[in-house]
Amino acid sequence: MVPSISLLGSTGSIGRQTLEVCARLGVRVEALTARRNIDLLERQARQFRPRLVVLWEREDALALKERLSDLNIRAAWGMEGLLEAASLPESDTVVTAVVGMVGLRPTLAAIEAGKRVALANKETLVCAGELVMAAARRRGAEIVPVDSEHSAIFQCLQGCRNRGEVRRLLLTCSGGPFFGLTREEMAGKTRADALRHPNWTMGEKITVDCATLMNKGLEYIEAMRLFDVPPEKVEVVIHRQSVIHSMVEFQDGAILAQLGTPDMRLPIQYALTWPDRVPSPAEPLDLLACPPLTFHRPDTEAFPALALAMECARTGGTSCAVLNGANEAAVGLFLREEIPFGQIPDLVARALDRIPVKYDPCLEDILEADRQARRVVCEGRSAPEEFK
Repeated sequence: MVPSISLLGSTGSIGRQTLEVCARLGVRVEALTARRNIDLLERQARQFRPRLVVLWEREDALALKERLSDLNIRAAWGMEGLLEAASLPESDTVVTAVVGMVGLRPTLAAIEAGKRVALANKETLVCAGELVMAAARRRGAEIVPVDSEHSAIFQCLQGCRNRGEVRRLLLTCSGGPFFGLTREEMAGKTRADALRHPNWTMGEKITVDCATLMNKGLEYIEAMRLFDVPPEKVEVVIHRQSVIHSMVEFQDGAILAQLGTPDMRLPIQYALTWPDRVPSPAEPLDLLACPPLTFHRPDTEAFPALALAMECARTGGTSCAVLNGANEAAVGLFLREEIPFGQIPDLVARALDRIPVKYDPCLEDILEADRQARRVVCEGRSAPEEFK
């Protein structure tokens, strides 16, 4: 079990559950970071007494520092603060629970510092997976996935002698709140509709991504990078019950699956205790009370975001960074009710059509592709009257 962590993104859903796990396991929290939730971050800092707290804006960080003046806790801000938290000498593990492209540079900083990275920020591997995994190999840094699907695959591969034994990685997908609908039926779905996930309680951005199936597309790319397999060895399967979190099929036809209740504390805890297992507060899975387990092929015509992601996985280069940046921008517009739900994949497709792919990219190429994608989405939106 890891003795200490820096937690990037402590006020989000994964961050809050990580702190619950840390409190129960007795893991020391050395740094906490958040975007803007000062009140919650103050409460967390008073409970866990980290060395460092970080907020995105300087004014917010200084305000928090004043609030915590009775404690010996430093405050920092912006990307520099995130990088400091990610490379803090007193932390042996960095949990990256921030959402979006902002997690890339801190993850690289944690790897360069030789930390174990408990990775909940899928965008890091989507946009720069080859750079990140090469850096991890060079520095000998461990990357342990926190996403439930990738944690499941990670667990199923524990006894695998070499990756040549693997025939397929089977990523399960709940299908989101709009499973079974046509694209026309989904077009007018509201923000509240999209945030009604059938099985999981998560942050707003990832919940919308589950509604479009872009989340599964991002996980498709992440699985390729994390487990070093080509795209043709990754397959998405709709599994509405979210009991099987993912599976691995081997060359002899055997399939290993990881089952459990849909509780993110399980993969979070395993990322912190691996290779050991310890008791968990999560409700154990009762197989006798389980509903029938069903499987379906994803409908990429109704959910074109998944098809776009799978095509980018095959294309490579900066296309994945364009995909991710455009999606982040489009989802942001939808959550602000500036565009309808059906326009999200259209704006992503527009960015992919307009921005040339650069192969063998460096970090700056990836960051520039992200910037261009966001710009194209903002320029291309055409909100109907009721969304203006």
